Amino acid sequence: MRKSKVKKIWKEGGLALGTLIKSNDPVHSEIAGQMDFDFLWYDLEHSEKSVQSFANLCRATRVGSMDVLARPARWEYMRMGRIMEAGANGIMYPRCESVDEAREVIRFSKFFPLGERGFDGGNADNNFGQYKADDYTAKTNEETWITIQIESPAALPQVREIAEVEGVDCVFMGPGDFALMSGNPGQIKSEEVLKAAKQIADDTLAAGKVFGTMIFDMDHSKMMQDMGARMLVHSADIIYYKQALQKIPKDYGRA
Repeated sequence: MRKSKVKKIWKEGGLALGTLIKSNDPVHSEIAGQMDFDFLWYDLEHSEKSVQSFANLCRATRVGSMDVLARPARWEYMRMGRIMEAGANGIMYPRCESVDEAREVIRFSKFFPLGERGFDGGNADNNFGQYKADDYTAKTNEETWITIQIESPAALPQVREIAEVEGVDCVFMGPGDFALMSGNPGQIKSEEVLKAAKQIADDTLAAGKVFGTMIFDMDHSKMMQDMGARMLVHSADIIYYKQALQKIPKDYGRA
């Protein structure tokens, strides 16, 4: 059973760095998996990915040593177990707005005694039945990591209590949705969004958990690290691809 690279980094007080892979082509995952990231994030909330196609992306990613982080849609509790069986080390749960919701995430993503995740043991997360049930469930609870996203102003009063839920490892601000829900679509560096990020960071760190967020440039990264962020998702493959394609015609003097 693979040990989590991200959890090891956090235990040592370091920064876990990842990027978002939107492509459904395992070749892109295999290329990214050879780079010096700590995890790749796959979004099953805003994409056409099935669990089957996601499993192939996990296989490509795991050619290297990095973790796999997956995000289901909100309230897709039952899907989390299947995603983890397919090879995800981490779950990112979106748009959480209550302590009870965070507890449900743990209930469905962790085995007893932390939760009530259903047992199988014959999938990729257990090397297809390699480990006995007691070792498999205990090590899975230890090596998987749960990230809860805060993406709306309505969730702000709940952040400290959400972070304190047993089994939650990281609280992650979703700046895009937060900006939208606060009336500032696309303005992820607005005063209101940055003020909220600081509150989320402070409440999360006060609970002894990891604060994370998504960033798109190094100035933004520095701001978040100064707030105490130790999990960063830096941009996405479609953005790099678009930027590269835009640059080539410009290099030839085309508009």
